[in-house]
Amino acid sequence: MGIVGVNRPVGREPRRYRRQWRFYRSAAGREPVRDFLDQVSDEDAAAIAAAMKQVRDTGRGHVDVNHLYHEIWQVEIDGMRVIYRLLFAEEGRFSQVLLALEIVNKKWQSAKSRHIAVAERRLADWRARGRPGAKVAMARQAKSK
Repeated sequence: MGIVGVNRPVGREPRRYRRQWRFYRSAAGREPVRDFLDQVSDEDAAAIAAAMKQVRDTGRGHVDVNHLYHEIWQVEIDGMRVIYRLLFAEEGRFSQVLLALEIVNKKWQSAKSRHIAVAERRLADWRARGRPGAKVAMARQAKSK
């Protein structure tokens, strides 16, 4: 016998949605995180890719994931000589999209608020362009300039 009010067959586990990483892409087509990754060593790029896979599999429960501000999260990644911070947000109806917004070297305390602000702007831009009708509105706005 199931629990009253639950819309799921008895004995069946709730459906789990597979998380996947997406790189923020600007309206001009730039992908700042991917561009950054193209400039690091192969070893560091592999470490970052491995950490992203672990976060994909475990979510915010990963030991190196920390909450930064509002909807912005970070994962700290050990490179060969540098520690990286990848700023991301969870998106989608079931938080299945991990949107990579910004990546920086750990030595960033003096610029921390600036990088968080960049991540927030990128998240807002990504959401605005993802709304139904947003592409039409953006095309009109670009035409009027």
